[in-house]
Amino acid sequence: MNYCKILLFSLLAVIVLVGGYFLYMAWAFPAVRCEAAKHLDAPQMAGDCYACHAKATPRVAQEWYESKHGVTLVRCQTCHGMPDGKGSLPFTRVPGVEVCTRCHSLSIGRMEAKFGKRNDCSTCHPHHQSAMHGGAYQYRLPSAKTDL
Repeated sequence: MNYCKILLFSLLAVIVLVGGYFLYMAWAFPAVRCEAAKHLDAPQMAGDCYACHAKATPRVAQEWYESKHGVTLVRCQTCHGMPDGKGSLPFTRVPGVEVCTRCHSLSIGRMEAKFGKRNDCSTCHPHHQSAMHGGAYQYRLPSAKTDL
C-alpha cells in the first residue's frame, strides 16, 4: 500500500512538472513561431514586417536591422515572400538556395565551383547575422601597451 502511494505521488509530481514546463514555454515565448496564418490576421501590416517582429521576435528583427540586408533595405518579402501569397514568391520561413540565387548567382557559382552544390546557404551564411562591416566593430584587446 505504501509503495502505491509513493508511485502515485511520483507520477503526479512528474505530470505537474511536465505541465508546468509546457505552460512556462507557452507563456514565455508566445510569438516565436512565424506562420503565414498569423500574418493574415492583420493584412494592413503585411508589408511592414519589422514593426511587428521588433515586438514579437526582437532578436531576429535586430539581427536583420544590423545585417547587410537590413542596412541596404532588402525587405523581408524579397526573400520570405508575402504572407498573403500575392507576391512573386510563396511565403516561407526559411528561404532556399533558389531564392538566394536570384541576387547572389555569381557568388553561388563561385561557391559551387569551390565546395560543390549545397541545398542550403544559411548553414554557413546566416541571413540575418551577416554584419555590414564584418568584424570591424568587434572589441579587440590592444596588442601592446601605449602611453599617451
